[in-house]
Amino acid sequence: MDEARVKYGVLFPHGEIGDDPGLIRDFAQTAEAVGFDFISSYDHVLGAERSGRVPPLPGTFDEKSAFHEPLILFGFLAGVTSSIEFALGVLILPQRQVALLAKQAAEVDLLSGGRLRLGVGTGWNYVEYSALGADWRTRGARQEEQIEVLRLLWERELVDYQGKWHQLERVAIAPRPKRRIPLWLGGYSDVVLRRAARVADGFVFGPNHDASEYIPRLKGYLQERGRKVSEFGFDVGVPRYGFESDLTADVARFRRAGATAITISATRRGLSPREHVDSLATLYETVQESK
Repeated sequence: MDEARVKYGVLFPHGEIGDDPGLIRDFAQTAEAVGFDFISSYDHVLGAERSGRVPPLPGTFDEKSAFHEPLILFGFLAGVTSSIEFALGVLILPQRQVALLAKQAAEVDLLSGGRLRLGVGTGWNYVEYSALGADWRTRGARQEEQIEVLRLLWERELVDYQGKWHQLERVAIAPRPKRRIPLWLGGYSDVVLRRAARVADGFVFGPNHDASEYIPRLKGYLQERGRKVSEFGFDVGVPRYGFESDLTADVARFRRAGATAITISATRRGLSPREHVDSLATLYETVQESK
């Protein structure tokens, strides 16, 4: 593993940064200035009240949890930065219209000068799927077809496609992206790891993954399909929040496991929006101590 290839990102603190556009701008500009390679954002369109749900909703988010829409957020941040990259980690693909997403992602990538990495997943919030008019049961299989459609729309001047869920008759998006937008998968099941080995450019491992187990497994699946591991990306989220004493050890461990990108979070420490901005330099210095 060539450690020089590892990129370091910071998780955008959706629920803690607030809605002041000046502070959000400052967060991105400061992250870029102190040395982070990318800002990562995950996605929820809707929150849901948790009580009385059958089956119960996993996780901790509810109807009061704040989320900025990530593609619009990245479009805004692209205009106030010059080099930092933007990573979706992840956007819930099967609850979206794929042609519209192809158009939106292409626009963000074009206007940012090729700084978007599109990570997609299937999600866990069945209530959100229902509210958006999307089928929860077929989400995994549809995701794989959607990835095929995304790439066709990004790469071809005219698309004719007849799939199980998508029918495109001599259509196109314009303008198209000027490069192949990196398309990564995220999730927690072995099925998703195998799907990534078939169709993705990389994988986003959440903070509950054991990277030392999952990365070697995914590398094996890539090799089974004759793909070059060196051309595949591995983004690992640090499973701690803030500046715990083992943060540097975690980062070093993930590098040894084969991570090509590491996403750091400073959420759940009771920071104010301004403190999130002001703490970025210290957070980046702490990460560097692991090298």
